[in-house]
Amino acid sequence: MSRQEAIDATLASFDDGRFQQTLARRVAYRTESQDANSGPILLAYLNEEIAPQLAALGFTSRVVDNPIAGKEPFLLAERIEEGAAFTVLTYGHGDVVRGYDAQWRDGLKPWEIVVEGNRWYGRGTADNKGQHTINLSALEQVLAARNGKLGYNVKIILEMGEEDGSPGLNEVCKQYAAELKSDVFLASDGPRVSSSRPTMFLGSRGVFNFNLHVELRDGGHHSGNWGGLLANPAIRLSHAIASMIDAHGKILVDGLRPPEIPASVRAALADIEIGGDPGDPEIDPTWGEPGLSASEQVIGWNSMEVLAFTSGNPAMPVHAVPPTARAHCHMRYVVGSDRENFLAHIRKHLDDHGFQDVELRSNEVRMAATRLDPDDAWVRWALASIEKTSGKRPALLPNLGGSLPNEVFSETLGLPTLWVPHSYPACSQHAPDEHILGDLTREALGIMAGMFWDLAEQGPSVMKERK
Repeated sequence: MSRQEAIDATLASFDDGRFQQTLARRVAYRTESQDANSGPILLAYLNEEIAPQLAALGFTSRVVDNPIAGKEPFLLAERIEEGAAFTVLTYGHGDVVRGYDAQWRDGLKPWEIVVEGNRWYGRGTADNKGQHTINLSALEQVLAARNGKLGYNVKIILEMGEEDGSPGLNEVCKQYAAELKSDVFLASDGPRVSSSRPTMFLGSRGVFNFNLHVELRDGGHHSGNWGGLLANPAIRLSHAIASMIDAHGKILVDGLRPPEIPASVRAALADIEIGGDPGDPEIDPTWGEPGLSASEQVIGWNSMEVLAFTSGNPAMPVHAVPPTARAHCHMRYVVGSDRENFLAHIRKHLDDHGFQDVELRSNEVRMAATRLDPDDAWVRWALASIEKTSGKRPALLPNLGGSLPNEVFSETLGLPTLWVPHSYPACSQHAPDEHILGDLTREALGIMAGMFWDLAEQGPSVMKERK
């Protein structure tokens, strides 16, 4: 069989309904990792749904316990060929956020696929059951087209706790590092830059959460008796935040700003447009770091956000000077930022500006920033493969604007990381009415079949080029 015949066979699995049937079966598993009682369902998804398909493709697999007590399990699988030139590691997660069943609009159910025109609704269709089902379906057809011979090994790690913060993922990869040893990482999660443009990203911005508290006294005091005499914690905290970021979103703390955007990153972002799809918010043109394009702002730069701000009783305000104020903040940051010293930079800045009364509290929600060099040989190979199949110039993002546990693969396992997403920005992941697009899904199946085929034909030369 030829490359095109393998792609055509993969597209046929979409056209004749086999792909939809498989995905519908997987969506029906209520794999809500944020539900403490979901353990048996999470295991069933791995043992009853994923493991049998992998076994039919020649994989050996096993479910391993999470090193963190009470947390979600993992499936490790491998397909080893004698004389294989290299090894590919892929990844997915079978867990989903809560279904929020009652919040879906009439006619839709989170645990059933409902097709309305180009939209396929169902929890997990976009994040991430649909995406790893696309990849496994494409791999299945390429294996059949090549008579079961790829010329490379494939290893898989599927987790069931990504929506719970991926607890234990790094520990499992450390524990089973020898078993997971590979040469390149290829997986799918997150959205394309737009529904019509194939996309690849090479890492993700990191996330760093922190809290600011001002606690001035034990209770509130009547503003008619004490207003003008007692410091207001909300006003103090507002000014403290304003000293850190200006009225247009520019970060004012030097230690929270990233280094200059590398030339290779600027070049990759030069033709990337952010927003513009139906359902996307309108971009505020004067927000953020002056002189940067929209793509540079969200992919090549750091942002500081205030996620929540409370003081007094917002639901039922009273005429009293409140005793406390709290702000929950976070950073999205890129490679090269001084993450290890973010807290020290914030503390020094607050002290230097007279805000010793603002308490800085760390938050354990953190992910590292990662980015593969856009000039890497694997990147050039992948872009060429995607373009050959789709006939479109793919968007290359040096890193995703959001955060993924990519550091586990790029740092702990030391792999070049290629992410080819199969969703789009307005897919409503994590919200009611989550969906994928039929035409995007069909195109993605063809793209992944082309990539798995091209790995067999061109992967050995890429390995030599990187040495």
